[in-house]
Amino acid sequence: MQTLYEQFHQLLELTPMSFFREQLGAINWDVRILGILGQKGVGKSTLILQHIKQLGNKNESLYVVADDIYFSAHTLLDTAKEFFARGGKYLYIDEIHKYEHWSREIKNIYDSLPLLHVVYSGSSMLDLKEGGADLSRRVIEYHLPVWSFREYLNLRNGWALKPATLEEVLSGRVDFPYGAERPRPYFEEYMKKGCYPFSLEPEFETRLRQVINTTVEVDIPKYAKMTIAATQKLKKFMYYISKSVPVTINFSSMARDLELDRDDLPKYLEYLEKAELVSVLRMKANGDAVLRKMDKLYLHNPNMAYVLSGELPNTGNSRETIFFCWTKQKYETLESPISDFEISGKTFEVGGRKKGKKQIEDAKEGYVVKDDIEYVFDNQVPLWMFGFLY
Repeated sequence: MQTLYEQFHQLLELTPMSFFREQLGAINWDVRILGILGQKGVGKSTLILQHIKQLGNKNESLYVVADDIYFSAHTLLDTAKEFFARGGKYLYIDEIHKYEHWSREIKNIYDSLPLLHVVYSGSSMLDLKEGGADLSRRVIEYHLPVWSFREYLNLRNGWALKPATLEEVLSGRVDFPYGAERPRPYFEEYMKKGCYPFSLEPEFETRLRQVINTTVEVDIPKYAKMTIAATQKLKKFMYYISKSVPVTINFSSMARDLELDRDDLPKYLEYLEKAELVSVLRMKANGDAVLRKMDKLYLHNPNMAYVLSGELPNTGNSRETIFFCWTKQKYETLESPISDFEISGKTFEVGGRKKGKKQIEDAKEGYVVKDDIEYVFDNQVPLWMFGFLY
């Protein structure tokens, strides 16, 4: 266990404290079992280490990574018991999805060590009922999204811009420092590499490609118990989506285009959506939201399109992708029967400067969202402003 302590303290010393995501203060860290889920690469590990450093109780804390070689000879449960016996109070387990039967052991820790607080991070794919150990009544889970445009600006420029509600966005009341600063050049940067905390580091595209490959080649196959051949089909599916404008979901035609078994595609799509590599836009319908028909398919964010397609992505697809990516973090975003999107009864048509109002003429409350304007005018709203929703 000494090795685990040494690794933890080394990581803690290297953890930056110059920028914090708002979720750090919004999370209730006092619950006994806490889960922080999200796409690989969005900053879950840094968030946890910043919390430990901020709390100032490193002598009562231990941070471990679940796929550390230490756990080839030790269980999480045994590690937790030894840590608690040494006076430990706060156990943090990173990338828990890489540990087999994780939920069963977390349940055992919960039942046998009632004074120990456990925080784990993992892929969005995690199932609280995995392995028959239902944690849904024991665990409080938080989701960490990709970085918003507002967060990117704050990180890049050292600003402290505040988030806005949908109503504030629609009226143009966002906290952007106009004057010498203009939003559009920053927005173009963000669309290429602003969704991740490593956006300002060199070799961004290589790093993001590694994130995608690890998710497709390691995380999803482990979760779904897939073969190597199936993994290659997943990668083919991802590339297909990155080249499309956007994909209207028709499994029969998609199977023909991809030369894949039609019955496999719904499963592949489920895994990719759970892993937050793709986003599925569903139709508005009455009744159970789970039964809503899937209509369109997007990559999760436009940064992925630049990496996967190997060329400039389709502009129209990128606009819709980022609008969906941002709005669904705070609101239920559905396919509009007359336009692109619908949120809380409001209709949104996404396009460029020349986009007209034809698609929203019959909307009770309609807006044209444009990516190359700076200010709200009438019912025309700049696309970049929706990046202030969180």
